[in-house]
Amino acid sequence: MTPHVIVIDDFLPNPHELRERALKLNYALEGPYPGLNSTEKIEIAGLDDLISTLVYQHVRPPRTNDYSHGSFRIALASDGGPAKIHVDNSHWSGTLYLSLPEDCRGGTEFYRHLPTGTDHLPFTQEELKATGYSSYQELTAQILGKDVLDRTKWELTMTVPMRFNRLVLQQPQYWHTAGPSFGDSIENGRLIYLMRYFLPGAAPDVPGAAA
Repeated sequence: MTPHVIVIDDFLPNPHELRERALKLNYALEGPYPGLNSTEKIEIAGLDDLISTLVYQHVRPPRTNDYSHGSFRIALASDGGPAKIHVDNSHWSGTLYLSLPEDCRGGTEFYRHLPTGTDHLPFTQEELKATGYSSYQELTAQILGKDVLDRTKWELTMTVPMRFNRLVLQQPQYWHTAGPSFGDSIENGRLIYLMRYFLPGAAPDVPGAAA
């Protein structure tokens, strides 16, 4: 059995070095999330093999610009929110927190969808049928297209708190979102490094999912 959330503290031996590189990047890419992604990507040596070891699966990242793997994201209090509850179009997602300890707040939030009683996108046709929907397209059109805009349809089940140099690895088919944005500059805002991983030859195709 593979856990759907793995939390590792003190992940990098030199997190301040990566943070300093992140502070010097350009942030201009908008998306379905508060804040901006970096226009540049940074590859961490040995990361792909390490993630494969941690999740007990051979995984590899996407190497195309339409995925956020290897990018950084900065989200400030002025960027609005809250972020939408969503799933990611990958087999594993990773968030490495790079905000300094004195600035950290919130984290990664997980939810239960009250109308269906689910905490994740159905994995099988049997699970899909139990939700009352006849297709994934119908389900995602309602849940990811409409219900994500109404927080009364959701129950917060867990928050993994933000901590400097903490990595949160997750199976991103579970309903989740970023915690609150904060700060007024890149130096004290919500700064993260993003990871996306796939099982070779088995790319998921989730309508409405984030990349």
